[in-house]
Amino acid sequence: MEDQRATRQKPDEKEIIYGRNSVREALRVGVAANAMYIAKGDRSAPLVQLEAVARDKGVVVKFVDVKKLEHLCSGGVHQGIALSVSPKAYSTVEELFDIAAQRGEPPFFVILDGIEDPHNLGAVIRSALCCGAHGVIIPERRGAALTGAVEKASAGALAHIAVARVKNVNDCIKQIKKRGVWVYAASSDGTPCGQLDLSGAVALVIGSEGEGVSRLVRETCDGAVGIPIKGGFDSFNASVAAGILMYEIMKRRD
Repeated sequence: MEDQRATRQKPDEKEIIYGRNSVREALRVGVAANAMYIAKGDRSAPLVQLEAVARDKGVVVKFVDVKKLEHLCSGGVHQGIALSVSPKAYSTVEELFDIAAQRGEPPFFVILDGIEDPHNLGAVIRSALCCGAHGVIIPERRGAALTGAVEKASAGALAHIAVARVKNVNDCIKQIKKRGVWVYAASSDGTPCGQLDLSGAVALVIGSEGEGVSRLVRETCDGAVGIPIKGGFDSFNASVAAGILMYEIMKRRD
């Protein structure tokens, strides 16, 4: 099952997490941190508290110019603080099945087919965690990878959920279908979510922001699921649609 193997980042690479909530959550769950960077002159209470937590955990704290902080965060909204950490290792699809088995639950996966906006990816990851998914599956190409921007957009959720990265989404879907998982593509013309049995082993496929689920991937799925919409628009934003459908799945499973 070569297509389900994880691609792991090199161990000597560094990742930057920024923003107060993301840094706080990373420290709380014990993410391996290399250094904390704080904007010079900013001694606001939240940053002082985070500095104390970092020092207590043995993390090196450095005070840097705001321009350097902006450079480290690639222009992202850092709120005066950033954390250099070892990159999150991708899981394998097999490990996602193991997580479901450990919880004694039928598998529930979220598969992304071409989500390129890191903020959308982060939002989907956060919703997946809140709705009880056992993991998120993303493609090696044609999609956003796990970055500091994704971590910030997930508001710390990335530290709590497994993310698998596969070479070919279509092949991955074929493999998990063989293991009894029903796979549905999110689509505006799909069967309304209230009319489907989403209570068992299920995977939800969310397509790209502009084109949706690709034709080949949709043909491989067991069906398509949609959300009834009013107001003249034909679809939701990708991450919003993902959140609504994941919540519907969570309700069925409960």
